[in-house]
Amino acid sequence: MVRTGSASVTAGPTLAVVAREAGVSVPTASKVVNGREDVAPETRRRVTEALDRLGYVRRPRFDAARPPRLVDLVVHSLDSSWSGAVLRGVEEAAHDAGLDVVVSASLPRHRAGRPQRGWLDKLTARGSAGVLFDLAELTDSQYLWLEQHRIPFVMIDPAVEPPSGVVSVGAANWQGGVTATEHLLALGHERIAVIAGPRRRMCSTARVAGYRSALASAGLGHLPEYVRHGGFDESVARHRMRELLDLPEPPTAVFVCSDRMALGVYQALAERGLRVPDDVSVVGFDDLPESRWTSPALTTVRQPLAEMAATALRLLVRMMDGERPEGTRTELSTRLVERASTAAPKT
Repeated sequence: MVRTGSASVTAGPTLAVVAREAGVSVPTASKVVNGREDVAPETRRRVTEALDRLGYVRRPRFDAARPPRLVDLVVHSLDSSWSGAVLRGVEEAAHDAGLDVVVSASLPRHRAGRPQRGWLDKLTARGSAGVLFDLAELTDSQYLWLEQHRIPFVMIDPAVEPPSGVVSVGAANWQGGVTATEHLLALGHERIAVIAGPRRRMCSTARVAGYRSALASAGLGHLPEYVRHGGFDESVARHRMRELLDLPEPPTAVFVCSDRMALGVYQALAERGLRVPDDVSVVGFDDLPESRWTSPALTTVRQPLAEMAATALRLLVRMMDGERPEGTRTELSTRLVERASTAAPKT
């Protein structure tokens, strides 16, 4: 079980022991621990492996009597409107709390079979008081590292179910799937497909479950061939839509589990000479700016990204002050934003 702020960790090996294990000098090992850049990649790798192997605890550089007002936000990438909404929510909440925020992009790159952890070392060197993770999937060793350093952290829409005791904030994905499907059912559609993200993603699983629940409540069983999974990007969604259109009885409506994927669905329909919503109705999920720019404008389920991020920051501040939230999972409500991409099916 991972719990921030639990019992103290027994003292580990000294830096001299780590240096000897890695075959480097103590000053060199110290540079790696403190996030210095003037270390050869191979040397950094050896020292990092020795740190992990020996269980060395990097101690944050701050005076406990005067805790710093600095937090880290670790995002998957910085090149999406999703990240922009999260950054806006964190920045506004941090301003109200008198905090400074350092933003890092942590992409899933690996060297020698080990996940990169440069942001962990830099986190310690900065003496950050807490961390927000957006769309993250941390390893067991990273959870342990945060626990050993007693650094409070909150997950924003975690990719997979986090360990017991980890605090997270997300959207009501199941209800969002129900809402999207019920909207299409109310228009008269019965042949409704869903194009979802990866099967192992929490949000994807919940949205598909909501879709199935809405169909069952309407007395309709879901058809396995109408459920398609892939990545949260346009190209995969375009391929999945092509597969649906090639079925003997293609759907008249499709619930797409992200606005970005909906762009790929639009492309696939245009390639076949089909129009939205005259031939196929489309509902997305997220309510990113792209949903308003498409033609026709996309009906979508809004999840409050900025509010989720702000809520996560406020929870983190409470944890930094020594409080423990009553629950570990906070879900904010979703709602349908009806635009021009849905209509009754052709008779």
